[in-house]
Amino acid sequence: MIKLPTLMVAPNGARRTTADHPALPVTIPQIVECAKACHAAGAGALHAHVRDEDQRHILDAGLYRELIAEMTLQVPDMVVQITTEAVGRYSPAEQRALVREVMPAMVSVALVEMLADDDPGEARKFYHWSREADIAVQHILYSPAELVRFARMVEEEIVPADGLQMLFVLGRHATDQQSDPADLTPFLDTLADLGRSISSGQWAVCAFGRSETACLGRALKVGGAARVGFENNLHNADGSLARDNAERVAEVKALIADQDRD
Repeated sequence: MIKLPTLMVAPNGARRTTADHPALPVTIPQIVECAKACHAAGAGALHAHVRDEDQRHILDAGLYRELIAEMTLQVPDMVVQITTEAVGRYSPAEQRALVREVMPAMVSVALVEMLADDDPGEARKFYHWSREADIAVQHILYSPAELVRFARMVEEEIVPADGLQMLFVLGRHATDQQSDPADLTPFLDTLADLGRSISSGQWAVCAFGRSETACLGRALKVGGAARVGFENNLHNADGSLARDNAERVAEVKALIADQDRD
């Protein structure tokens, strides 16, 4: 199973379009070119959303397979993580079917979305199948309460305990979705209280708004990984509008370099 890279780029997400920023990639060629630049800037993985002709987020196995094939040819050292994000349109069954059709190396799955049908049995089948298929599932958690629920699912063997990967989302419910580095503290406190089976897993952070860089810097400083990009924020730490995703990656990569020198 592929380990979680220290730095992943999320260049588009499910909601923003080129109306929000002209450099936001929406077509497969644009996503691949963006990935090339971000890999050169220091990103080890691509968190990928694909879009339809109207730039709408879509869970489409054919488009994902096409993207992965192009990435394998053009950026072979950069792993692709697909998403099952529902955006209120897709059921847990449709999310599971996507992963089974694509067979990606990595996938991000929101815990709350996978359990939206209140069917832990089907969720258990999916999570264990993914483990057997050597697919790295990163579990998206929006609050410390969800982290507690996730730990319970691991204890109940709904989710396999080995190879855990988590994403702590900071600021999802904050005013104007503006994250703060202090938003990480409740996650870390909860993680410390939950026991070795969870605390030994890999975790990363993504953060909304103009404090994204500061939030990711704190995560990196205490042993986490970072996911950066236009999905969550369009601005650099100084408040300036970023030129493109590669500029955002470069800023966070510089934090890693600074910490390595300390």
